[in-house]
Amino acid sequence: MFRVENVTFRYGSVVALENVSLVIEEGKRVALLGANGSGKSTLLRMLDGLCFPESGTISFRGENIDPLSLEDDTFALAFRRRVGLVFQNPDVQLFNPTVFDEVAFGPLQMRWSKDEIRQRVEGTLDTMEIRHLKDRPPHRLSGGEKKRVAIASVLVLDPEVLLLDEPTGALDPRSQSQIIDLLIGWGDGKKTVITATHDLGLVEDIADDCFLLQSGKVVAHGAPAGILNDEALLRGSNLIHEHRHAHPALGIHTHPHTHRT
Repeated sequence: MFRVENVTFRYGSVVALENVSLVIEEGKRVALLGANGSGKSTLLRMLDGLCFPESGTISFRGENIDPLSLEDDTFALAFRRRVGLVFQNPDVQLFNPTVFDEVAFGPLQMRWSKDEIRQRVEGTLDTMEIRHLKDRPPHRLSGGEKKRVAIASVLVLDPEVLLLDEPTGALDPRSQSQIIDLLIGWGDGKKTVITATHDLGLVEDIADDCFLLQSGKVVAHGAPAGILNDEALLRGSNLIHEHRHAHPALGIHTHPHTHRT
């Protein structure tokens, strides 16, 4: 589905990704795991063609994703239809006057008929359990409601690939559980879902393949269980830490156990 070869990217003088190579197969549920600043969000944006490497290449189904290819309207329209990204912060994604308009925006760009658009939008609102919000302005919603609307605005297109950046961040436990259930069942589990996250408790539920990033490099790749059980690897990647306790008799000391962030 995606092939990333020797990709490097910088924000000014700061290296976000350094010589990254990986392959994502069709139908896989993939986690890009890493602490804040590891490069996972940058990689996710590159897979969506929102930014491009200064060196190296990224391809989707054998076709390069680069500024030149996305200037081709035929390729760009097909690519945007097939690959959808949900940002970590829904406020950067939502801009329409109502929730209905927000979810309908993508289908309108696809030039579908009005009847098909209405049918798709209403079905997606029901799936995300937000039909009661359809006439509300997105900026007046709670954080969890905004996240649902952002996801709905992508799912309405029924893309082949769903890219998610910290999809459960800032959600209450019930909303987190519902989003996890959605990721597990979306497309009957047959579509490609790529999730960037630092939440170790989420990974085994939503992924069957995992890339661990540290300081812009892929430092491990494998099944989630193997990576999550490598305590030294997780500690070195700043995903777990030892916890210090103060006891009256012993003073401050470090317990040998760890806590996942």
